[in-house]
Amino acid sequence: MGINATYITLGGFVELHKYRYVYFMVMFTVYILIMCGNITIVSLICKHKTLHEPMYIFIAALLLNSALSSTVIYPKLFIDFLSEKQIISYSACFFQFFLYYTSWSSEFFLLSVMAYDRYVSICKPLQYLTIMRKTTVSVFLVLAWFLPACQISVALVLNANLKLCNFIIDGIFCNNSAHYVYCVRSRALAVYGIFLLVSAGILPVFFIIFTYIRILLVCYRSSTEVRTKAVKTCLPHLLVLISFTCFCSYDVIIARLETNFPKTVRLIMSLQSVLYHPLFNPIIFGGKMTEISKHLKRLCKPVKVIQKQQQ
Repeated sequence: MGINATYITLGGFVELHKYRYVYFMVMFTVYILIMCGNITIVSLICKHKTLHEPMYIFIAALLLNSALSSTVIYPKLFIDFLSEKQIISYSACFFQFFLYYTSWSSEFFLLSVMAYDRYVSICKPLQYLTIMRKTTVSVFLVLAWFLPACQISVALVLNANLKLCNFIIDGIFCNNSAHYVYCVRSRALAVYGIFLLVSAGILPVFFIIFTYIRILLVCYRSSTEVRTKAVKTCLPHLLVLISFTCFCSYDVIIARLETNFPKTVRLIMSLQSVLYHPLFNPIIFGGKMTEISKHLKRLCKPVKVIQKQQQ
């Protein structure tokens, strides 16, 4: 049997035979909310010219990335909830792995770009239009998906010739636990994994923290108006960063847990890494960003067309 035809069992589900329909309904509802919330704000940003600024364009890219990463995970979960066997082919598993971690890395890149955008806007306002031109924004957006895809591709190439010994992974989708299917863990892959964690996760977080420290120092010496602007635009970014960093930490921890760790706790941690963050992103940006909030209120406000025509 070829390696592409090899099937891997997803062994991270808990009492699925009892609660399969509960799992399905809850996760399906969450997925609909994620897609509606993220796509609504992306559509508003695309539709209204007043939101065609770098800050809002990066927000739209971040929310679109959240919607895409959810689509990588949720449809397969729905199939598994309603199936007798929770299996996935080797090739499909690592395609899911590739898309999941590409979106993971893209999110950190986009958050870094958003921090840089706020730094230029607040600390160098006179140079903002010169630095954050349409070309610059376009380059950042292309790099946000191209560089992570290249980084994760290298990890898959390093996996290509490894022999499989274990066909069960302690997860509900193909994340870092998928590396335990191999007979021997590659030293090159382990080293590259550390490099990937540092370059795609830790360094962006340090860059963002450094950038916001610079912003805080400038705001401390500036007027109340500048401080208010900084709080309104930077707070949502920081909330999203904290949320995403915490859930990525869950994912890294899951990969390092012993096999005898309680399955229920492992399941809860796995779900948290794909549930709360994409669900709360549109709430944070929709509620905290004034301009987006205005357009959302107009969208939700009933249009009294008949009354106007009668008048």
